Amino acid sequence: MLKKIFTWWDGATIGTLLFSKMNGARVGEDALGNVYYEGGRATDGRPRRWVIYAGSNDASRVPAEWHGWLHHSTDLTPDQQPAPRGWQKPALPNLTGTDAAYRPSGALERGGVRAAATGDYEAWSPTEP
Repeated sequence: MLKKIFTWWDGATIGTLLFSKMNGARVGEDALGNVYYEGGRATDGRPRRWVIYAGSNDASRVPAEWHGWLHHSTDLTPDQQPAPRGWQKPALPNLTGTDAAYRPSGALERGGVRAAATGDYEAWSPTEP
C-alpha cells in the first residue's frame, strides 16, 4: 500500500488516480490496459490529455493511434478512426534489455560473428598518394 502511495515509476500513485477521476473524463483504454483521460485546458487553450499506464511508466507502451490523440495530431480516438491497414503491425513496448530484444547477426549475444565483407570496400590509408 505504501508503495502505491509514494512510488510513481511502477505505475500511477493514488493521488494521480484520484486527480484523474476528479478532474478528467475517461476517454478510452487501449489493448495494453492504459487508460486515457481528457480534462481542463492547457496554456495554449487546447484540451489537456494524459494517460495512466497499466504497469510501468514507459512511453513506448502507448500505441501509435493513441499517441496521435495524446499529442493533438488528431481529435479522433482510435475507436472513431478507420480500421488499421493490413500492413500495420500491433504496437509493442520497447523490448530493449529483455530477452525479446532485437539482436543482429553480429551481436555478442548471438556469438559476435558477422558475415564477411563483400570486397567492395577499400580502406583509406594516409600513406597512399
